[in-house]
Amino acid sequence: MSLDTPSTKEISDNIIAQIEASINQKIPLLPKSFIRVLSKALAGVFILLYKYGGFIFLQLFIKTASSFNTTINGITLNPLQEWGRLVGVGDPKSATSAELLIEIQVDNQLGSIDSQSQLIGKINGVTYLTLGSVLLNSSTVQVTIKAVADQQNGGGLGIIGNLNNGDIVSFVNPLANIKRDATVISQVITGANAENIENYRQRISDRWQKPPRGGAYSDYEIWGEETEGIINVYPYTSDCPGQVDVYVEATPESSGNENGFPTPSQLLAVLDSINYDSNGLASRRPANCLVNAFSITRVEFDIRVVGLVVENVSEVRESIESSILEYFKSREPYIEGLSIPSRNDRITRVSISGIINDIVNANNGYFGNAFISLAGTDTALHSLEIGEKARLGTVTFL
Repeated sequence: MSLDTPSTKEISDNIIAQIEASINQKIPLLPKSFIRVLSKALAGVFILLYKYGGFIFLQLFIKTASSFNTTINGITLNPLQEWGRLVGVGDPKSATSAELLIEIQVDNQLGSIDSQSQLIGKINGVTYLTLGSVLLNSSTVQVTIKAVADQQNGGGLGIIGNLNNGDIVSFVNPLANIKRDATVISQVITGANAENIENYRQRISDRWQKPPRGGAYSDYEIWGEETEGIINVYPYTSDCPGQVDVYVEATPESSGNENGFPTPSQLLAVLDSINYDSNGLASRRPANCLVNAFSITRVEFDIRVVGLVVENVSEVRESIESSILEYFKSREPYIEGLSIPSRNDRITRVSISGIINDIVNANNGYFGNAFISLAGTDTALHSLEIGEKARLGTVTFL
């Protein structure tokens, strides 16, 4: 059954037809005829009801719930966030500010650096503030700084505040007894952008399908993915008794790595999220369980397409590469009792050939064959192992 919304004209014509049937008389065709004007006015009311009803229907499902604030009868709410709160996920993860540990060269071991002293990142132009005062009692001292402002008026929130070890930040106003430039030596907290709405929607869906089980695999997945900048957590029973190994994937933006390998501070944040609830209480993981956090690994596959014959070659090649890339992004390890069918851990030559075949046929062409190569060796099937994710290498057309 289809619930397509009719057009205003269709509703207006239907009203006229019903009136004509009731009075057994044709209504004049004049545009300003009373009945025709009335039918158009009523059609406008009915179309609003259709759209309102359709909107309400879509809010019944997590997949289609709106992520925007909506005001009805004076009450403002965000349907998707209400779903998140209902199932225990809460609101979308907000953006976080980067916190960095810097090393400062001391010229004269006298005095101190005041809290809230301003610095500017030479690479990103972000403004940082020192957290706490530090005595100048050594040739070098270390202090933690936090991103607080940026040129996009984002308050220093998000990945813009992240810097690599060795990057330079400078004091806005030169301070006595120290060098103006300081060096970043580690990232205490990794800045992360606000959570992508579709990632948030997926977290809500996962919580609905995998409710808390008192320390089951799904709990470790949920707890770990609450961390800002983390999009996937894969838990496994460790080979060591009484331990759980979780493999973590971060967003490329927050980790600064296109493969999604998390930073050390992100791994620590995942462990904290698994160990402690939002109130800082150790009420999550079982007390007799030790948790280890590791980065995911990437397995690279090369693709060879043989005998491609098609009219718009460059366009088709680009389409093939982008489609195969999306296929690899959807692959992930299969965890018994946690992963929801169908299985996405198997990378097969048949699947790759099917993707290519659909694109080529749509462009009235043909190709001879397709091959998957792993570490230089052709393979027909590869199943992702513990903590493995797929990565597309080179696509060659022969």
